[in-house]
Amino acid sequence: MHEVGIAYQAVETAIEYAKKAGATKITLIKLRIGAASGVVPDALEFAFEAVTRDNMAEGSKLEWDIVPVKCFCKGCEIEFMPEGFIYECPQCKEPSWDVRNGKELDLMSVEAE
Repeated sequence: MHEVGIAYQAVETAIEYAKKAGATKITLIKLRIGAASGVVPDALEFAFEAVTRDNMAEGSKLEWDIVPVKCFCKGCEIEFMPEGFIYECPQCKEPSWDVRNGKELDLMSVEAE
């Protein structure tokens, strides 16, 4: 379950920023997660609860925005949002390996007191 590592890194980074800002408690951590990143939100939520124990993020809330997958077809020179797990161009029906969005995993914001 790589969600534990993701949650741990997000919390550690949030704590670092919060301490630099002079905060003593984190209340919210917000992530941006690509739909093709492989992150399972329920597993991430579970991992988040475990890695926030006994630190300044304990009791904080985790929120995330899902970034949809967007691909580029080199043959048709168009961007498209694929349907399903096969990233097929809707015009020429060729598979696209050029994923422009959807693999993100970013710490977007931290709210602290």
